[in-house]
Amino acid sequence: MNEKKSLVVPHIVAFLTVAVWGTTFVWTKLLLNNGLSPAQIFTLRFVIAYLLLAGWWLRKEKNVKGLICKDEPIMAALGLTGGSLYFLSENAAMLFTTATNTSLIVCACPIFTAILIRLCYPITEKMGVWQWGGSVIALVGMAIVVLNGHFVLHLSPLGDALAFIACMCWAVYSLIMRRVGERYSTIFVTRKVFFYGLLTIIPYHIIVEEDWPDLTTMCQPVVWGNLLFLGCVASMVCYLCWNWCMVKLGAVNATNWVYFNPITTIVFAWLVLDEHITHFFLIGTALILAGIAIASSRKDTQ
Repeated sequence: MNEKKSLVVPHIVAFLTVAVWGTTFVWTKLLLNNGLSPAQIFTLRFVIAYLLLAGWWLRKEKNVKGLICKDEPIMAALGLTGGSLYFLSENAAMLFTTATNTSLIVCACPIFTAILIRLCYPITEKMGVWQWGGSVIALVGMAIVVLNGHFVLHLSPLGDALAFIACMCWAVYSLIMRRVGERYSTIFVTRKVFFYGLLTIIPYHIIVEEDWPDLTTMCQPVVWGNLLFLGCVASMVCYLCWNWCMVKLGAVNATNWVYFNPITTIVFAWLVLDEHITHFFLIGTALILAGIAIASSRKDTQ
């Protein structure tokens, strides 16, 4: 009973983190409308987050034991899979396929996360019928929410492949976080994620020479205000919270909350953009909540 109570706060934090991520489409869309590219938005939000975390690290944790050299490539992999490659593949997918396809594929990452972790840790990470069943129920609920009664998918091999790359990036990120989350502090790991995310996006900026917005555009409140939110809240705070949740809940249970992402997106669109909520949304939401509750409630005896 005490163990279950101790997990209540991490579950709440995971829910709030996904809720914030579900609103970022609005802020990103506003930045795109003002002339920034997806890669530029990613780079600027990660720069803001990294500088804030670096300042905190130098002030509060500079005497903490540093990174073991052999773990540096692992940190680079975190920055690639949870940063540059994830965002680039997800954004690029939207250019070749529909938002529905992208959402369905990317938000299916909890299932692939569970499979990867089960394959890599067959003894310590056994998943029973309740966990698999809960995950599948949540996956079905997420599909109902995203499709919203329109059960027609427009297949696009390139776009769907890019969305699947993004999906697998987050699954691999979760797998790696399981390894390093217990060896280093959350702030330290998250700072490394931002650093290597920025480092691995540099080749893209070199190859794809994009014109950056002028100073007048960057000084507009709608631009710098949204960048600050994406950098400070959606990146720095949310990544810190998410990495902490994966340590406390385990990668599988934490990642199951990704199924909730479309729900927060639709609710926010309803509140801000006056979009309608249908009965499919309510049914899907109920299934997602039930699935997450079942998957997190217990582990079967193996």
